[in-house]
Amino acid sequence: MDAETLKTLLEEVRGGDVNVDDALSRIKDLPFRDLEFAKVDHHRALRCGFPEVIFCPGKEPDEIAAIAAEIVGNGSRLLATRASQAAFDAIEAKLPGAVYHARARAVTVRPDGATETPPAQSIGVICAGTSDLPVAEEARVTAEMGGVRVEMIRDVGVAGLHRILGDLPRMRDAAALVVVAGMEGALPSVVAGLVDRPVIAVPTSVGYGAAFGGLAALLAMLNSCANGVAVVNIDNGFGAGYMATLIARGWGGGAASGLAGDGVS
Repeated sequence: MDAETLKTLLEEVRGGDVNVDDALSRIKDLPFRDLEFAKVDHHRALRCGFPEVIFCPGKEPDEIAAIAAEIVGNGSRLLATRASQAAFDAIEAKLPGAVYHARARAVTVRPDGATETPPAQSIGVICAGTSDLPVAEEARVTAEMGGVRVEMIRDVGVAGLHRILGDLPRMRDAAALVVVAGMEGALPSVVAGLVDRPVIAVPTSVGYGAAFGGLAALLAMLNSCANGVAVVNIDNGFGAGYMATLIARGWGGGAASGLAGDGVS
């Protein structure tokens, strides 16, 4: 239940369209629902603007599906991250409208009758190389589920720096830029030197041995000489997409309703 849903319910009670007992039954599971193996936070949307997000690793498919059904049954959108095919199959069995974004390893569900909010200010997701696309796609799916329009700019790494110059107008129109890169992780510094927008750098685990599973890119991004660069953890496309969404909402003059916070249920 998000703020708009609760506000509508209270207005219906005030107007006499819904009696107090019916309203109570609709909100009785706030602030959370105990499923024994997980406590699903239905208050998340009221606090943060968006419901809980499922981090799938370590959970059994049936547990993931039960959490997903609880979230969607409460009228919220669903985002499940790092989801396997087995996790998707379990979710789809309970929620036939589920969509599997295979490259992003994410599952999304929009409840029946959910209204779309107009896209807020756009963000850009810039991907250095094709091998970095799974992380970039996770950022894209996250932001789009948060009601933000996403401009994708693919395969513009520093090995061919001229490729990014044609996309400068789109980059400069965005409220924030998520820049995803592995190897030496130089692209966020380049981008930050060209724009006056916040740059959220995402190091990926892509690279040969001395890349140390993304540690080289992480350290390079943390040591960026360009201003305006913030760094999330290795391969954390979700965290970058979430942060960019919050920035875009603020840029657009208000919070959008929808999906917003990692539950890690």
